[in-house]
Amino acid sequence: MNASLLEQVLDESSPPSPALVETQSLSLRFGKQTILNEISISIPKGQTVAIIGESGCGKTMLLKTIVGLVAPTSGRILFDGTNLSSLNDTSMTELRRRFGFVFQNAALFDSMTIEQNIAFPLKQHGTPKGQSESQLIRDRLYEVGLPTNVLPKKPSQLSGGMRKRVGLARALILEPDLLLYDEPTTGLDPIMSDVINELIIRTRKRYEVTSIVITHDMHSARKIADRIIMLYPFARLKPGESQILFDGTPSQLDTVRDRRVKQFVAGEAGERLMEMLADKGRGDLDSLRHYPEPPKDAT
Repeated sequence: MNASLLEQVLDESSPPSPALVETQSLSLRFGKQTILNEISISIPKGQTVAIIGESGCGKTMLLKTIVGLVAPTSGRILFDGTNLSSLNDTSMTELRRRFGFVFQNAALFDSMTIEQNIAFPLKQHGTPKGQSESQLIRDRLYEVGLPTNVLPKKPSQLSGGMRKRVGLARALILEPDLLLYDEPTTGLDPIMSDVINELIIRTRKRYEVTSIVITHDMHSARKIADRIIMLYPFARLKPGESQILFDGTPSQLDTVRDRRVKQFVAGEAGERLMEMLADKGRGDLDSLRHYPEPPKDAT
């Protein structure tokens, strides 16, 4: 029996991990606009899930509803078996101790030092008993590969990659059960993007944390994720179509047949440009193919 087949047999014989995050027929609407429609996903403890899809498909709003920042129009969100809609403000605040957020632009407080930024969750929720705040800060800083001499600096004095790592250190300070990343590699060069990818992988191994990563970066998604989910804008679906176009492993992306998934993964516009022009009433296929030739003396 070859290694891959053996792994498959072992996976099938092992009981699945209990779900840490589960959405049941989750829908979100603003007036007549539907953002999320009947989204049902279950994320086991310890799994890293990358959520992909073009801008406007509802990725970030899904993240916000999962952690209770936005209330769904219908459906349920369960965190470790608890229905978020059943919690009052105090209970929800306490539950958020178990969440860690890594925002797209790090979202550090400009007026605070790096030390104060990392310590911010401790000021909100308290330092765990028997632990030193200063030691916790230094430990997390070490884990993301930053020297202690950055602690008295302000965010404006650091590079984009360093600020992202500070954001990760802050997210880890309370050792959360769920880490949420919103475009963690956006705006970074390829080397620093891979540094962030490696930190995400190391963090999962060190803390056995469950992670949800919103990303457009297919290299990152393939590298860090156990599972990839692709959403599609509800307004462009056919009646009865699921908003989840793909839900599987990174390797399964190579054999997917849905052209919309294939085009997104390959970074190809396909007929999307034509759809955008038609949506805005600015033209159609022929209009792109028959632009007038510019004058020969045009500069």
